[in-house]
Amino acid sequence: MSTDAQDQSEIFNGTANVGLKDHRSVDGTDTRAIPAFVFGEELADLAEHDPRIVVLTADLGRSNRATDFAARHPDRFFNVGIAEKNMITVAAGMASCGRLPFAATFGSFAALLGAEQIRTDCAYPNMPVRIVGHHSGISMGFYGTSHHSLEDIGMMRCIADLTVVCATDANHLRALLRASLDHPGAMYIRLGRGRDPQVHDAVPDIEIGRALTVRDGSDLTVIATGSEVHPALQAAESLAADGFSTRVVDMFTVSPIDRDAVLHAARSTGAILTVEEGNLTNGLGTAVAECLFEAGIRIPFRRHGVPDEHVPVGPPAALYAHYRLDGPGIAGVARELLTCERPE
Repeated sequence: MSTDAQDQSEIFNGTANVGLKDHRSVDGTDTRAIPAFVFGEELADLAEHDPRIVVLTADLGRSNRATDFAARHPDRFFNVGIAEKNMITVAAGMASCGRLPFAATFGSFAALLGAEQIRTDCAYPNMPVRIVGHHSGISMGFYGTSHHSLEDIGMMRCIADLTVVCATDANHLRALLRASLDHPGAMYIRLGRGRDPQVHDAVPDIEIGRALTVRDGSDLTVIATGSEVHPALQAAESLAADGFSTRVVDMFTVSPIDRDAVLHAARSTGAILTVEEGNLTNGLGTAVAECLFEAGIRIPFRRHGVPDEHVPVGPPAALYAHYRLDGPGIAGVARELLTCERPE
């Protein structure tokens, strides 16, 4: 079979009319605002001034738009084929020789297949490798459990000396890539579902390890990360109509978490709700709970995400609604927390 015949990038990028996504998953989205589409372009721009940057992919250069980097820097682009573990080890070797490698593949493959290599080859020897897990969470929809990336945050935050960050939208991804250039040690960069609406009108000024408050409020703080920041803002608007003042914090650095931001939220608002597109076990919600427990703070608190189960197959938009990870769903969970109600 030819390479062209095997190329699935149009499906993963949402441009093929193959009936794998419902209309809510793709309507009205400018591809320039999709994180996977700016990844290669931004790194190509940065590489013009930083000769250390190299990009590796495991046969998914078109899906993650690393091809945009390859077009401008072909001698610094490496497709290792369908060999994710090897890709990460190769990246670690390059880092040991003074390069700054960005190794990209689906989040499920990067974290689950490459966990040992990320820990032993990258984090343990303090190699500046950036592992990029794109199409994370349940964004792969119809491709099922093998492609759903629900465990990656929980797994990655257990690895010592590994920074774990989640991109909120395209502009935020640009900021993360720029901030990563001189950040010490290894990093896991989690990209969203590939259809993340814009949260930031421009590239934000960020500091890895410091959360961003994207909306202020006093009754409730929603601490969200990655693709869930935008629906958290939608939920805050809905709650405002009910008279609830909701703060939204973008906790884009999951490890090390911004403990001060968590404690400030607990002391200045009435409740905390965490929202993440992943398994609740050991995820963002657990990290926030650890901060509260260790500080001895008792406050109405709830974790919200995917329960500890295998997600069914279906279009992404339907899955977000099913798990109440869209705007209306988050608003409903928040109302239950604020009114001390629990679903039957």
